[in-house]
Amino acid sequence: MQSAKPRKQRKSIFLAPLHKRNKLLHAHLSKELRNKYHIRSIRVRTGDSVIVIRGDSKGHEGKVARVDAERGFVYIEGLTMKDSRGRTILKPIHASKIIITKLDLSDERRRTKLEALSKATTSSVQAGEQS
Repeated sequence: MQSAKPRKQRKSIFLAPLHKRNKLLHAHLSKELRNKYHIRSIRVRTGDSVIVIRGDSKGHEGKVARVDAERGFVYIEGLTMKDSRGRTILKPIHASKIIITKLDLSDERRRTKLEALSKATTSSVQAGEQS
């Protein structure tokens, strides 16, 4: 069986509906958050603190200023570039190239969902250890 060609991979991403593109906006959690919540990744939101781990901006830390779900990019405060007119704009970074270091838990629904995920994964891990 042959894998899908790169052209078709890109096409499927560009033509994907927004509810599937949201899955592409998940980023890995830092080791401390991973140990605390027992999950590997979560959807990036405005207000989360992140660190860039790939590219020219590697090592840059900051808060997420904006998330563009349609294009699949995250914009981080303090990470800028010049556009063709010479204006300073926020630099787009793909969500897979960042690690979340601090979560914005001001939203009650996000907090409860995170706690539910944490409980579910903790119980499944403990069940696996017992068997």
